[in-house]
Amino acid sequence: MKTDIEIAQEAQLLPIMDAAAELGIAADDLELYGRYKAKLSDSCMNVLKERKDGKLILVTAINPTPAGEGKTTISIGLADALRKLGRRSILALREPSLGPCFGVKGGAAGGGYAQVVPMEDLNLHFTGDFHAVTAANNLLAAMLDDSLHFGNPLRIDPTRVVWKRCMDMNDRALRNITIGLGGKTNGPVREDHFVITAASEIMAVFCLAEDMEDLKKRLGRIVAAYNYGGEPVTAEQLGAVGAMCALLKDALRPNLMQTLEHTPALIHGGPFANIAHGCNSVRATRAALKLADYTVTEAGFGADLGAEKFMDIKCRMAGIRPDAVVLVATIQALKYNGGVPKTELRRENPEALRRGAANLEKHIENLHKFGVPIVVALNSFATDTEAENAFVEAFCREHHCEFSRATVWADGGEGGRELAEKVLDTLEKQPASYRPLYGLQAPLTEKIETVAREIYGADGVEYTKTAERAISSLEKLGFGGLPICVAKTQYSLSDDPGRLGRPEGFSVTVRDAYVSAGAGFVVILTGEIIQMPGLPRNPAALRIDVDAEGRIEGLF
Repeated sequence: MKTDIEIAQEAQLLPIMDAAAELGIAADDLELYGRYKAKLSDSCMNVLKERKDGKLILVTAINPTPAGEGKTTISIGLADALRKLGRRSILALREPSLGPCFGVKGGAAGGGYAQVVPMEDLNLHFTGDFHAVTAANNLLAAMLDDSLHFGNPLRIDPTRVVWKRCMDMNDRALRNITIGLGGKTNGPVREDHFVITAASEIMAVFCLAEDMEDLKKRLGRIVAAYNYGGEPVTAEQLGAVGAMCALLKDALRPNLMQTLEHTPALIHGGPFANIAHGCNSVRATRAALKLADYTVTEAGFGADLGAEKFMDIKCRMAGIRPDAVVLVATIQALKYNGGVPKTELRRENPEALRRGAANLEKHIENLHKFGVPIVVALNSFATDTEAENAFVEAFCREHHCEFSRATVWADGGEGGRELAEKVLDTLEKQPASYRPLYGLQAPLTEKIETVAREIYGADGVEYTKTAERAISSLEKLGFGGLPICVAKTQYSLSDDPGRLGRPEGFSVTVRDAYVSAGAGFVVILTGEIIQMPGLPRNPAALRIDVDAEGRIEGLF
């Protein structure tokens, strides 16, 4: 069996100018990064504003196994299938982080015969957007420490510096560090931290900004520290905004690529959904809606994370509305949620499948709360049995939900034809009536408890003393009217990764909270979630190499 990278490297790609021409984009409106990827120019983005929006299809999933369940693969296969049916379709997806690429989960280019290509470029340095975000983040950190060193004119309390440095790699040793150890000339000694670039507020700001003017305003609002009087110290006060924008100027333009079947794909931004809001950029999504009749986009991890944040944060801020949701499930993930260990997931186990289906049931119920019709897509694996497939199909019918098996990994767009037909039928017969889950006027604790009870199925919420103080302080500072972004494990509806399926009789523990004022939400930290992952015992990096001809090997 061919690997993903072998399939991708054998593909016959169109020059990106030809893929753009299909969308009505002239060559002069592209900024080329080689033959097969480009950025949309600012003039192109301005022209697109006058066009009518197409339909927006959100792809999300049930709670996954640690390996992921092919949500991006289904997204790509669905867009390819819509194009096979004669519909003008386009993808709007996130960029991969290097952390998962060299860790365990993999990249974000899809898989098998449903991939965005060239996949090596996308999964590695791509057009440098992640590096620009990293540089802008660390510039702000450096300017803050510079202000501390030269007399501290803003009266920053060194014990209340909240801005962290970042890098786009899993490195647990950098989670908690001490800086300034080289004497007076090297700055004051203080505790510091690193997060992965996907968790940086700059990434969230980058993905939610409408244009350069909005980017400047958002960057300026970033709270980097608090002064001795307990007042926020912002990036604007530190004088960092202009230079940060200079670093982000080119990155702000969406990237155009293509699938193996030449379906256009806008790939832009990459926040994780377990520690950020998990959606691609507003600019790319809006552009996609103008360029095609059907836009397929994705929200990270399970629907309790990415989809909830897509609905309650991105849609609310950007003024966009999903017309349908595709909920991805796999037989393996259902059995995993039914208590089967990872090593046994390929064996037929009807009882575990039945138990795990409760997780699918909860996600169906949750998505209905946002007023958007649902199609369940079963991402097929070769080890799935007919009895298992039949059970899931019957389960979906019992819950009044459209169902389709998809074989896009093996068959590309043709393997998603039935799914595409079900989605088109749903769009025609079931109009969406999108609504967010909570109102912005509600107190922060009410928003937290609404998400915990309605989406996670919790009995209630417990707050540590640290969290209580943080939430009270944020509301006094005027941040209580913002939406919330819950940082939570992706493996469970609860905040405990070991409680699989549809857990009951539990409370969510909030251990801290902080404001991402530039992004425009309050981050709620639950459980043991961390913002800088570590590499596993046997990371994927051990299998990656480059041959004598310069071809990358082992990248999935």
